[in-house]
Amino acid sequence: MTVDTEFIPATSEAKPEHSPIDVSSKAFWAQTSEQRDERFARLRAEDPVSWQRPVEDAVAPDPNDPGYWAVTRHADIVKVSRDAKSFISGQGVLFDLLPPEFLEMSQSFLAMDAPRHDHLRKLVSSAFTPKRIQRIDEQIKVAAREVVDSFAADPSGEIEFVERCAEPLPVRLFCDMFGVPEEVRAQTAKSAGDVVSWADPERLGDRSPAEVTLEACQILHGIAGELTAERRKNPADDLFTSLVQAEVDGERLTDHDIGAFFTLLSVAGTDTTKHTSAFTVKAMTEFPDQRDWLRADFDGRIKTALEEFVRFASPVMTFRRTAVVETELAGRKIIPGDKVVLFYPSGNRDEDVFDEPERFDLSRDPNPHVGFGGGGLHFCLGNQLAKGALRALFSELLTRVPDFQAGEPDLLGTNFMRGVKRLPFTFTPEK
Repeated sequence: MTVDTEFIPATSEAKPEHSPIDVSSKAFWAQTSEQRDERFARLRAEDPVSWQRPVEDAVAPDPNDPGYWAVTRHADIVKVSRDAKSFISGQGVLFDLLPPEFLEMSQSFLAMDAPRHDHLRKLVSSAFTPKRIQRIDEQIKVAAREVVDSFAADPSGEIEFVERCAEPLPVRLFCDMFGVPEEVRAQTAKSAGDVVSWADPERLGDRSPAEVTLEACQILHGIAGELTAERRKNPADDLFTSLVQAEVDGERLTDHDIGAFFTLLSVAGTDTTKHTSAFTVKAMTEFPDQRDWLRADFDGRIKTALEEFVRFASPVMTFRRTAVVETELAGRKIIPGDKVVLFYPSGNRDEDVFDEPERFDLSRDPNPHVGFGGGGLHFCLGNQLAKGALRALFSELLTRVPDFQAGEPDLLGTNFMRGVKRLPFTFTPEK
């Protein structure tokens, strides 16, 4: 089935009153994760698919926005994620409606539907050859070792974890994979962070969310454009060359396709891993028995543990779909044009699916979290790369500075990414 992804306006059909259990205000998103979890639990119990007023921190606020359906139960999140015929992504995955050209610039096939999504994803996937994957695996191990080398013997036994460890590793991996020159790596990392930080006052400064996001996307497309042109002339052993040369049924990726994928992966491949590692060292500090359990048989237990890293952190908090057919969800009538927002942290704390969901349990099995998008068409393409980076990093940390302690995090202010800006981290220096 081919889905028409042209703009579908919300109908004027009467909606219920906006839910008194609010998840749209700046005040709500300024709360701690634990405080937000309490409200999500109320919604799961009382109003699992609730009609909410428009979110306050939108990239491009719309005075005519009627609101959206907030989906908070695990089962409903999975249902929507896997029903791409009823709930499309072609109008974007953020709370607000953004111009199609901006969506393709910033979200690549994340904001596409079949058949275009399938075609583009197939082309991109063809660049990840077995040889390329093997090369990336080697890069991950080397990068993790060298990042930990940079501070493990620091006589102070104290660092700011995000700056010294959580951010450098995925940024280096991403840049190594794509062959990004050293002189633009810092700019690449900053722009990737800006793409998802439109609601954070510290990142915004005196600029509007739209200005910050658009400028970041333009910078990333500019970097991608220069590298694409260079690799067409002079192929190298990097992912840019593989993307330039990727071909399926006689078709190749356009320069714009490559730029959009570079922009998408600059966020998905850096920020999500960065925040997951930060939340994980914090969780291991609060649940030291789990750190001990993993250290006792790291190789045998890390596969199961990685799933709990992702569930517990839930770095991506919300994605939107748009209804294109009339359907029912948790007893609610959903009509074409309705925005349906999936709340992943809520699904990952659903008591009907997870025993003691508030507990960091590295032996949790099965662990059907929705941390990589709930399955379906848009299941995270880079999930194995993210797991590889986390595996390599924690192998180094738990071997070389195993007694680490993480302090209180300074959190990113946004309704999209559960992020850590700064995190105190102490340890016994390596001899």
